[in-house]
Amino acid sequence: MVKPLDGKVALVAGASRGAGRGIAVELGAAGATVYVTGRSTRQRRSEYDRPETLEDTADLVTEAGGHGIAVPTDHLEPAQVKALVERIDNEQGRLDVLVNDIWGGEKLFDWEAPVWEHDLDNGLRLLRLAVDTHAITSHHALPLLLRHPGGLVVEMTDGTAEYNSANYRVSFFYDLAKTAVLRMAFALGHELGPRGATAVALTPGWLRSEMMLDGFGVTEDNWRDALDSVPHFAISETPRYVGRAVAALAADPDVARHNGTSLSSGGLAQVYGFTDLDGSRPDAWRYLVEVQDADKPADTTGYR
Repeated sequence: MVKPLDGKVALVAGASRGAGRGIAVELGAAGATVYVTGRSTRQRRSEYDRPETLEDTADLVTEAGGHGIAVPTDHLEPAQVKALVERIDNEQGRLDVLVNDIWGGEKLFDWEAPVWEHDLDNGLRLLRLAVDTHAITSHHALPLLLRHPGGLVVEMTDGTAEYNSANYRVSFFYDLAKTAVLRMAFALGHELGPRGATAVALTPGWLRSEMMLDGFGVTEDNWRDALDSVPHFAISETPRYVGRAVAALAADPDVARHNGTSLSSGGLAQVYGFTDLDGSRPDAWRYLVEVQDADKPADTTGYR
């Protein structure tokens, strides 16, 4: 079977777990060679101190049908990112897809804490992890991506531009970080579009990441048990869903129509026809506005 991304090379920066892992695996399933980066390895854990590793992600990419290559990288260190891109150039001679999914801020923000009460060091560290890493990676990787026409850059964030422009997101620092990434995609769209490449911002919906499942005390197999305490979790989606969104974008010869825009996994499922692993098409951001934020009882009818 011919795979749509055979011969394509992708870099998923921030692929140890969550959306990054789901994206890497789906790019692999479409046939791509996928370099996966981050700071969690079998030899050394990041400050998250979680069991997921880059090597595990690379193995999953290969098992899915692609070629996974794990390269431990701290994306706050320009020299490490430069070496990473040089390695991709030396080994592949091209880069077709860049996914900036570096985050690392889950333990650094306080819900609803105003800026004057929020821990300043944590807030500034969050901004560095969420914003500086993306800028450093794009600076070093985009010359290689632009070498061949048709390249795609995906800036991963939380929330669409429409939703975030009207809603306060968690805290000053979190809100600023996620809005900055949306604007990065807009700016990159202006810089890359005339040069034959495309940049988009992409958000998953309510993600059933490893950390989210652990937080609710459930697994992917029994995640619905969490609905008794968190009913709106019914709209949630697996990381593979947003992965399929990225794979669909990367395989679209007319992807430039999306250049500079803000997209969601649920919205792109309606465009490209893919589903989540259970065959559903959760449309979380529409649900959040029309059901959850409207204080209606949890009911996903018509939303997945």
